[in-house]
Formats: sequence, C-alpha cells, structure tokens
Amino acid sequence: MLTAFTNGTIYTGAQVITGKTLLTEQGKIQALVNPAEVPSEATIVDCNGHIIAPGLLDLQIYGGGGYLFSAHPSPEALNAMAQALVKSGTTGFLLTLATDTMEVFHECIRIVRNNPHPAVLGMHLEGPYINPVKKGAHTLELIKRPERAELESLLTAAGGIVKMITVAPEMCDPAILRWLDAQGVILSAGHSNATFNEAMEGFRNGIRAVTHLFNAMSPLQHRDTGLPGATFRDNSVYASIIADNIHVDDNALIISKKVLGDRLFLITDAVEANNTGASLHVAQEDRFTRPDGTLSGSRLTLMRAVQRCVQYAGIPLDEALRMATVYPATLMGIKDRGRIEPGCRADLVVFDHQYTVKNVYIAGAQQ
Repeated sequence: MLTAFTNGTIYTGAQVITGKTLLTEQGKIQALVNPAEVPSEATIVDCNGHIIAPGLLDLQIYGGGGYLFSAHPSPEALNAMAQALVKSGTTGFLLTLATDTMEVFHECIRIVRNNPHPAVLGMHLEGPYINPVKKGAHTLELIKRPERAELESLLTAAGGIVKMITVAPEMCDPAILRWLDAQGVILSAGHSNATFNEAMEGFRNGIRAVTHLFNAMSPLQHRDTGLPGATFRDNSVYASIIADNIHVDDNALIISKKVLGDRLFLITDAVEANNTGASLHVAQEDRFTRPDGTLSGSRLTLMRAVQRCVQYAGIPLDEALRMATVYPATLMGIKDRGRIEPGCRADLVVFDHQYTVKNVYIAGAQQ
C-alpha cells in the first residue's frame, strides 16, 4: 500500500525538510515529493504539523511493559516489552542481559531466537566478563573472566543474535577480544577499572564502543584519565550515555558531546522492578536501585533522553535525534534503519513539539 505522510516536519537524519510529503510503500521509504506530486491512489496520513523522524534505536535496555526479561524469559514478556518500547517511539532495540548464570543466558537466547519480533535488533550481554571493582548493580559472585570454550558455546547457541558484549578490557585476554571481534560481535568497554593504557590496548584489540560513559568505570583524573580519557582521546570508538541527569550530570553530557561529536549516542539502560534472580531492582521516583540503594537502572524512554539533550544540554533537535538513530545504527552496521531515505525500512515516529509520541510505524505499519 502506498502511503503519504503529509503536513509534518521531516527529520531525515541528514536534513530537516518542510513542505514535502513522505511516501512509503511495501514497508520501505520511497521518496520525498511535493504535495502536488502525491499519487491519487495513496492513503493520506495527516501528521497535523508534528515531527516525523526515524524510529529510535536503543542498544541497551533490560525490560519494559512490566517485565525484566532476564527474570521472566518468555514469549509473553518479550512481546510485552517490545510493545511498550514501540509505543514510546523506539522501533529497534538490543534486548540486554546483565551478569547472570549461563543457564539464564541460554534460556533468554532461546526465547529470543524462537520468537522473532520486528523491533528486536538482537541481544546485548552486559557481563559477566567485567571487573568486580566496578560491578555497580551486578552480582559479584557471577562475575568471571572469559574463556574461549564458554563463548563458543554461547555464540553457537545464539546463532548470530548476540550483537554486542560489554567487557572490562583489563579482565580479558587480548586474543579473546580479537576472536570475538572476528565473530562480528561489537565489543563495548564497561564496568571497567581500566587505566588509560589498558583501555587504549583494548581498543586496539577490537573494542569499538564504551558502555554508559562515566558510570561504573575508572574516573577521569589528571594523572591517569582512565577509560573516559581513552574514549575522548581515541578517534573512532563510540560511547553510549544515559541522559537523565542522574546517571550523569547534564554538564558531563554537554562536555562529552563537545569532545565526541558523532561518536556519542543515547541509551536508556532502563529496567523494571524485580525481586527475583540475579538482577534485583526497586522502583524509586526517578530511577531504579538495588535493595541496598545502589543505582541499578533508569526510568528513561529514549524520546525523553532526546528531549533532555535539547532542553538541558543545548543540543539541536536534529542532532539529538541522530544520537538516538543514525549513530547507533552506524555502530551496529545497520544501513536500512535510523534514517529516512529511499530504500530504508519505513520505521517512523511522529511526535509533537512537547515530545509526546503520537504515532509509530514499523515497516510502514501503524503500531
């Protein structure tokens, strides 16, 4: 079906366009045309002066729709999580698991493999190959160093759906890092106490990203700038950041954006309340914590993170949207999402100037 999205400001990921109509057909972006050029057979969607943007992409989220997935791995939980995220404007996400047992990892992988959803980009394993010193909300007893045999078993079972693994570079044999990189897994440094030199060595051995910049990592100090300093110094590594003014102060967001530019992208790190298993989360007014009060996750949506970037960090809306679309898609190597251009999948979010989501489309279908 040919659909024409009219009367909206279109943020394509490359430019901001007004006075044009967006055409989609068979789940793909077809063209941007003048209103007079819209074919008569097209179904018209009046966007009422709202903003039309690519669907948002979240590369680190653990739960939604009332479920923490690792504690309730089931098709029902996966579907509820995906539906909740899509309604919030996120049309693609990496379902993330924190440090847990291999049994839990394998069961979660099995459920995701057997129940594909158009919004699930794959899985992100945050741990267990992290530094106990920077464990944050992770369970100490389950943290370990990576072994090739265990990873081979895990990736074989995953069949390609494990797209990202967060590791502490100082806890990993460089040969393991290089092997994981060769398997096509995106390695991200996090929950790490790495020195500047250890972090840079990790980057040379295949680590391409940094997980939730500043949180659960060595600090940036003047005698050893640690993992944050290495991230700033490197010219190619990406970094995610949780823009809620809780995980990081808005000034840290502003400084990081000035230094990293198009290498900084947004994640939510969002969880759900849970009182069973390895990941325990207690809902607070503006965050989640472990029962002992340790910060354990956000209550963000990606749209609210975009809003905060604009309103509190002074980042223009088109750039804030790229931080939640183009840049994570680029890191992932996904060429048909995160942009509005011919041939891309028609994943779209329509929202008003108060950042309220009005409509969401996946492959051109209204959700």
